[in-house]
Order: sequence, then structure tokens, then C-alpha cells
Amino acid sequence: MEQTEMERLIADLIGRRVWAVVGASQDPAKYGNRIFRSLVASGYQVYPINPRGGEINGTKVYPSLADLPRLPEVVDLVVPPAVTEQVVQEVHRLGLTRVWMQPGSESEAAIAYCHTHGIQVVHDACAMALRRNWPQPEGG
Repeated sequence: MEQTEMERLIADLIGRRVWAVVGASQDPAKYGNRIFRSLVASGYQVYPINPRGGEINGTKVYPSLADLPRLPEVVDLVVPPAVTEQVVQEVHRLGLTRVWMQPGSESEAAIAYCHTHGIQVVHDACAMALRRNWPQPEGG
């Protein structure tokens, strides 16, 4: 069975170990918190992004991608579509090239923006649900 383009892109992104979760939340019931914790538990270096700042499980929350000490390889979006449309523009300005739009965060405009500006984009797939099948890091 031939792998689809989206499956190949997902395989590439999961091999990247430095992620930012835009829409990370301090509330353990919210997906932004659950996805952050799930990625950390899998051995990824994860930067939580939320304009409110603060901390999640002892990890500093950054107000924006531009404030990060290191640029991520993958930007995971857990925000409303209108915010996603703004964030993908910041992704482009920062020269980042990989975005994962969690279900509910995507919009046709944001997806089209990514395609137009050379940003690889995964959508209609939940990283947290798929993560159960991802290879674990060495030693993990």
C-alpha cells in the first residue's frame, strides 16, 4: 500500500524533536495542556505558547513564537481558526516551515496560506491521538 502525501508529512514531523504548542493551557482539561503533556511524555522538547504566559508543569510559557529561546521544528496549533490564520503568518515571518493544525484549529484560509508560502501543513489529524503509535526516542 502506497503512503499518501499526508502520511509522509506526518512521518517527517513526528521525527522532529523540537515543537511549540500554540494555545498551550494551564488547565489540565484543555487540549492545549493535554497535547503539551503528551508530547513531553514522549521525549519531545516542547515550548508552550500562550499570550497569558505563566508556567505549565514547571515549564515557562512564552507569549509568542518570536519570544522562544530556540525556534521549533514543528508548530502545533491548538487555537481557534482566526488565531491560526495570524500564527501561520508569524510562522512564515520567522522562516519556520512545518505546521500541525489540530482538529478545530484549521481554516481553508490558513491551509491555503501555508501552501502559498511553502509551509508544510498537517491538518485533520490529532497529534495526541496519533502519538500513541510514534516511535519513542532513544533511551525512552
